Amino acid sequence: MINLQDKVAIITGGAVGIGAAISKELAANGVKIVLNYNSSNDAAEKLVKEIQENGGHAIAVQANVSKSEEASTLVEAAIDTYGQLDFLINNAGITRDSSFKKLSEESWRSVIDVNLNSVYNTVAPALKHITASEAGRIINISSIIGQSGGFGQTNYSAAKAGMIGFTKSLALELAKTNVTVNAVCPGFIETSMISEIPENIREQIKAKIPQKRFGQGEEIAKGVLFLCKDGTYITGQQLNINGGLYM
Repeated sequence: MINLQDKVAIITGGAVGIGAAISKELAANGVKIVLNYNSSNDAAEKLVKEIQENGGHAIAVQANVSKSEEASTLVEAAIDTYGQLDFLINNAGITRDSSFKKLSEESWRSVIDVNLNSVYNTVAPALKHITASEAGRIINISSIIGQSGGFGQTNYSAAKAGMIGFTKSLALELAKTNVTVNAVCPGFIETSMISEIPENIREQIKAKIPQKRFGQGEEIAKGVLFLCKDGTYITGQQLNINGGLYM
């Protein structure tokens, strides 16, 4: 078990949805938060204020992590503010769903850039700092869609599956250090992405889930907390939090 007090975490896409839940959960357990956002400025500032009012430490850093120079600036901000980096949570993600026949090149590239290339962009500048930690953690928020596929989601599925392959390979490379590398694969979670799905389709999806409900962001955050705190001998793994939809 790792003492999380005063550890430092970057959470990409940490202002809304699953990212916000992770930010709040880690902050509540003593972790200093570097909350990254791209366009959700109001949500980021509101969440930082909430964390601080609850006795935690947090800053918000705007950066488009699909661009390597901005991802590097994000890591620099964490080091400049807190002097260390222990946990990197790669959560930033977008969807641009379409059948492949209608999928534009822009929709393909934007999803790959934000969901997959961002992982390289953050890990590359962060690695030397994380390996200096006594309890370095890299946690990539993948998806059930990266495991099972999804109709109209070739771009998203490819990106999320790529995160899993990246996780396994980097875990092997870093196994001799204190750093663990794991993926968390959420199922269908109550976020803005789910709320955009038509109600009749939502009900069809829910009917296929053995637990007959969508998950909550807090349930994903608890999985991340577990890997940060207790995952000392867990590396290269996929933690599936999906209500039994994919086993």
